[in-house]
Amino acid sequence: MNEAFSYLSEMEAEKGNLIKGLQLIQTREGYVSDDAIRAVAAYFGTPEAEVEGVLTFYAQFKRVKPGKYKISVCDGTACHIKGATQIRAWVQAELGIGDGQTTEDGLFSLQTVACLGCCSLAPVMSINGTVYGKLDRKSLSRILNEYKAKG
Repeated sequence: MNEAFSYLSEMEAEKGNLIKGLQLIQTREGYVSDDAIRAVAAYFGTPEAEVEGVLTFYAQFKRVKPGKYKISVCDGTACHIKGATQIRAWVQAELGIGDGQTTEDGLFSLQTVACLGCCSLAPVMSINGTVYGKLDRKSLSRILNEYKAKG
């Protein structure tokens, strides 16, 4: 087994623990890499194709390494009505990525979420859990530029 994933030994190598193993890797690594697939397959004695099948079946698993700054654009009812689609389009234009993608420099990743629970601040996005509300083009650009400057 790959040393980088030695923490899999925290659970029994029973095939019934395959999903738990993948969840553990994603929690620790932020996504499930090709190396992780090989390590899981070896640890649980399962073909790599079967591990890949589990990953593609369950939407919870990410196969792309997330950016340093994880942007979540809310598309709940209040945000949708108040311009979430436009907010997402501006983020995509400013960063050159689509939903579910990460910038080439690994700085930002973007995802649309069902609700951030901040309806009174709509439209809303969060970056690594920090919520930004009542967004417009100017405030969005300012926020993204602050994170770009941090690197």
